[in-house]
Amino acid sequence: MAPPDQDAIRRYYSTLYKEWGAQHWWPAETQFEVIVGAYLTQNTAWTNVERALANLRAAGILSVEGIRNIRRAKLERLIRSSGYFRQKAQRLKTFAAFLDEQYEGSLQQMFSQPTAQLREQLLGLNGVGPETADSILLFAGNHPVFVVDAYTRRILERHEILPGKIDYEEIRELFQRALAPVVKRQEEKPDDLTVPPAKGARGASHPPSAMSTAKRTALVQVYNEMHGLIVGVGKNFCGKSRPKCDGCPLQRFLPERM
Repeated sequence: MAPPDQDAIRRYYSTLYKEWGAQHWWPAETQFEVIVGAYLTQNTAWTNVERALANLRAAGILSVEGIRNIRRAKLERLIRSSGYFRQKAQRLKTFAAFLDEQYEGSLQQMFSQPTAQLREQLLGLNGVGPETADSILLFAGNHPVFVVDAYTRRILERHEILPGKIDYEEIRELFQRALAPVVKRQEEKPDDLTVPPAKGARGASHPPSAMSTAKRTALVQVYNEMHGLIVGVGKNFCGKSRPKCDGCPLQRFLPERM
């Protein structure tokens, strides 16, 4: 197999960002809301997660203390819309216990740990795979790790950059290498991060939130935006069974058009 095309990934970033602008990921007001959302979004649509988060918010328990103290049966009822609610309730309880035992209940202490060390700890928790761990690290903790999801794999496979069954870590490392020059340009010209999008579709963008507008390094911001832009392609065009290539900003990069 030929080496992966890192230039293509950079072209995708540039094309999508010019078209859609900032995606404002992750849509949340607090770090803990991001973490809860990362658990709840497993194997379900984000609209289902939003309903569960709204229930938790209305009940006044969208916090470490709230998850720690609520009875599991009640927590299950509140997050039922997210699916697999029994497993997810237990996993949230497990995370709260981990935070208490390892970091005195402090997210600040937790996120001050070295990225590799904290990633290993998160991966050791029940129900936390690489995508969930990296979502927590990147979107809640501003740690520089790229998040790989099913949309990422699908686009890479259809554009013949990598086969669909490639290892998660290999994809993550590919994106981190490919985006390094983009990060360097952003560091030199930080105003480029605020370029307004073209008219029309906005990808997977959300309204600005406290977390999406928080101060970040250029490295973290580029990883954040790239993930959001890929989700925009997946949600609007690159469906699992029926891709809608017409109108997709990446259509011209498909192999048959090269």
